[in-house]
Amino acid sequence: MKLPTFNFKNIVVETDKNIAIVSLNRSTKRNALNAEMIEELISIFSAFPRYGVKAVVLRSEGEHFSAGLDLIEHLQQERSASDFMQVCLRWHEAFNKIEYSGIPVIAALKGATIGGGLELASAAHIRIADQTTYFALPEGQRGLFTGGGATIRVSELIGRARMIDMMLTGRIYKANEALSIGLCQYLVENNSDASAIEIAKAVAEIPPLSNFAICSTISHTRNMSALDASYMESFVAGVVNTQPEANERLKAFANKTAVRVKAD
Repeated sequence: MKLPTFNFKNIVVETDKNIAIVSLNRSTKRNALNAEMIEELISIFSAFPRYGVKAVVLRSEGEHFSAGLDLIEHLQQERSASDFMQVCLRWHEAFNKIEYSGIPVIAALKGATIGGGLELASAAHIRIADQTTYFALPEGQRGLFTGGGATIRVSELIGRARMIDMMLTGRIYKANEALSIGLCQYLVENNSDASAIEIAKAVAEIPPLSNFAICSTISHTRNMSALDASYMESFVAGVVNTQPEANERLKAFANKTAVRVKAD
């Protein structure tokens, strides 16, 4: 896998064999998301499917994953309602690229994962937090409202009541409490980056068509009736479960050479 050279100002893209590592690179701003960074995320996540990327690690430089919307830029731009609606639509474009690309995205979280930073993290398929990570939606205290998909993704993860509480009260979740309500799937002592890379390497071994189905079909079903979702699931299963790569793995299972699923 060889990606083209990207001249980004706000993110850094590296590769480790067939894994891409995307780093938010505005540590002096706690990796706040400005308009330029959002455009860079759209560009890179649009490119990944064309270059054979099999998994992505989304991480950040510095102490914090992301403090959300760059409030200073927003204040200085003096945006109109129409202007900010367009900003939100670009955020949705970026985060939809992450969620629906069909490539597993593993987010390595630390420090502040708040506001738009939580919206970004919620677009990833797997979230790994460390002991420094804290989650919040402080929009209410700042007279704002979420605009990057929290009403869809965060409320789906933790429920509407918890999300409303977070926005109204400024409640912060961290460590085991964050894990227990679903803000992350893994909690590690430190170095979420290393854990994210380890998981990325494992999921990159799954056939790409299977990963595409897992990382796009499940999200698409939220927009369908139960009847339509059942039909689509059956269609996708028909395609995926008869692919040559699946047949090879089934033969290994039948021959007892495949790894068995066992509880520790």
